Amino acid sequence: MKTSDHAPLLSIRDLSIALPKGGDRPYAVRDISYDLHAGEILCIVGESGSGKSMSANAIMGLLPSYLRPESGQILFKGRDLLAQDEATLLAMRGKDMAMVFQEPLSALNPVMTVGDQIAEVMRVHHACPGEARARRVLELLEFVGLPDPATLMHAFPFRLSGGQRQRVVIAMALALEPALLIADEPTTALDVTTQAQILDLIRRIQAEKGMGVMFVTHDFGVVAEIADRVAVMEKGVLVEMGRAEQVLNHPQHPYTRRLIGAVPHGRASERARSQAETVLEVRELRKTYVTGGGLFTKKRVVNAVDGVSFTVRRGETLGIVGESGSGKSTIGKCLLRLTGIESGELLFDGQDIAKLSERQFRPLRRDVQMIFQDPFASLNPRHTVGRIISDGPVANGVPVAAAQARARELLQLVGLEASAFDRYPNQFSGGQRQRIGIARALALEPKLLVADESVSALDVSVQAQVLELLGDLQKRLNIGLIFITHDLRVAAQICHHVIVMHKGRVVESGPPAQIFDAPQHAYTQRLIGAIPGKEWDPTLIRAAA
Repeated sequence: MKTSDHAPLLSIRDLSIALPKGGDRPYAVRDISYDLHAGEILCIVGESGSGKSMSANAIMGLLPSYLRPESGQILFKGRDLLAQDEATLLAMRGKDMAMVFQEPLSALNPVMTVGDQIAEVMRVHHACPGEARARRVLELLEFVGLPDPATLMHAFPFRLSGGQRQRVVIAMALALEPALLIADEPTTALDVTTQAQILDLIRRIQAEKGMGVMFVTHDFGVVAEIADRVAVMEKGVLVEMGRAEQVLNHPQHPYTRRLIGAVPHGRASERARSQAETVLEVRELRKTYVTGGGLFTKKRVVNAVDGVSFTVRRGETLGIVGESGSGKSTIGKCLLRLTGIESGELLFDGQDIAKLSERQFRPLRRDVQMIFQDPFASLNPRHTVGRIISDGPVANGVPVAAAQARARELLQLVGLEASAFDRYPNQFSGGQRQRIGIARALALEPKLLVADESVSALDVSVQAQVLELLGDLQKRLNIGLIFITHDLRVAAQICHHVIVMHKGRVVESGPPAQIFDAPQHAYTQRLIGAIPGKEWDPTLIRAAA
């Protein structure tokens, strides 16, 4: 533990934030107190809706207009942030304290290049004038592991993958090396190697500058990897706090024990591949993107998917793993005809859907459904959750009443309350929105389900519930499931077969036991080696309990 006898950098005292009347509970957070010292990492864990992000936003003065702290203090270097005006907080944000948000797509300006957005942080605070600012931008882009920084700094956010966008947001937060860094699920969208790099980067800067880090996460592997202390929140209440070793290996509160009990154990499954008929066969699939060619950039051809072949049988889960930019999500988009392909065959139930026109493919869409990676971008903000889930079945001939009844059932199955049916996406956390996307994909009971990072934004208990739901649905309907993920622990646990992608190619494939326990390719070995918290085994805690 890296704390000292000096006064804490951040001290929260009896903080309560009331929710609007008529909700499911009166408080977002209730009477929480904890300290964060310079040079330490405090991990805040808990389920979606536990108040983790709410308390972090309160520190930054970024609560929604309809929410205000009802009581308590937030002392930063002895100064009560709740007593400061907006101008003072604005001057402190970025310079003294900075935040990495959970959803990079909503945190970045879509009409500004990523270089300009990083430079703006320095411009607002009059830092790094002239050419030094451009050099600092390049340095930051390189620090967070982005390829070809000189070219990428002129790119717009939509040109980047989800993981790359998150790295840009992290670079913005670190630009002025603040004393306090609040990271709200900063590695959720990142593959394990990039995650390891970011965690190492945060630790390194923290050590050099004595920075205090509040790390909000649902990933207990990350907690085991970096935390000095851990705070566990449940329904707005702080239920357990202590040193990381104590909380992870000797949890005291029943809620903490339940959370740890739901953590994927990461041990390779021994599930035999299905001998049922093939629902999908992909042959030599190729997809190329052309980028650049503008005033500041050269034309660049990227082989996003380069000669990929695999099969998926009914009742079988195929895992696709690899780093951000490896081509995983592009494969999913090709399968759903959301992007064109250069060549190859997509044989669905023996029919090559790659050759079908959009009109010919439309009747098959109900049989091939996708759970998208980014719930913020994939849900219509103008529609209620009930309509979002029931629109698909209604469009395919299901009576409105039956479709709505099914939507309510699915909301319950994915762990949302009945009141969610009449609410809008912006009224939910990121993890809750992902559950809505899962319910929508399941509404049509497809033959093939493509899950693109479908549980990456979920806390471990809901993640376990959703994985169980997908498994039950797969058995009941005998569907094929393509599980695209960067969470190797989950892939090891639920997949029958795994393919490893690197720069658009399959570099290794086989059963989970082979891939995770005896990887053959150097790239696969690097992926396995980067899993956070590898030395911590949650099954030992479950066995002790």
